Amino acid sequence: MPYVGVARFPPVDTAKVQVLPSEPAQRHDRLGEVLLEISVDPAPDVADIEDRLREEAAKMGASAIYVIRDVARPGEARKLIGIAIRYK
Repeated sequence: MPYVGVARFPPVDTAKVQVLPSEPAQRHDRLGEVLLEISVDPAPDVADIEDRLREEAAKMGASAIYVIRDVARPGEARKLIGIAIRYK
């Protein structure tokens, strides 16, 4: 979900999008959020989740994405929110 009022960029190669552990110190613009609802049974590999994050961030023209929320409640799907960014 791209943020309102933020510049739009063409999609980028998925392989070029970094998955970061936290918000980087390097200057960047926030492009939008990616929300994933992930099955807990069976739970996917971490690599599969990272690939999906890259795919969605690449659609926004992002350089990277970092996770701000990762919640798994009993009886519900795991919900993960990432922020897609583009370096300045």
